[in-house]
Amino acid sequence: MYDQQPPHPARMPFPPGAYVPPRAPELSAGYRRWARILVGLAIVIAVLVVAAVVVSVVLLVQADADSANAAYGYLAIVLWVGIALAIPVLLAVAIPGAVMTRRVRQQRQAGITWP
Repeated sequence: MYDQQPPHPARMPFPPGAYVPPRAPELSAGYRRWARILVGLAIVIAVLVVAAVVVSVVLLVQADADSANAAYGYLAIVLWVGIALAIPVLLAVAIPGAVMTRRVRQQRQAGITWP
């Protein structure tokens, strides 16, 4: 009983100690859909921020042209506050959307097919 040897471990297809990168899991259709949604939202927010910058500059020019239109300067300040609040939202939507889109593109280039 004591002279029995333990069974041999299964043979590995690669040399011991070699690094084999893990296989990436397939991305679901919901993941791809959310990647497109986030990128689309980021584009919409960026367009709104650019439009707010342009409108605020126009409002400042009008406020500077005539003292009767001084309230336009305050509207420009309100737009700047909106822009300052929209920038973190833009980053919070754009960065995950870009990362998710990159993962989808990498799997598409690797030839992994989805059901």
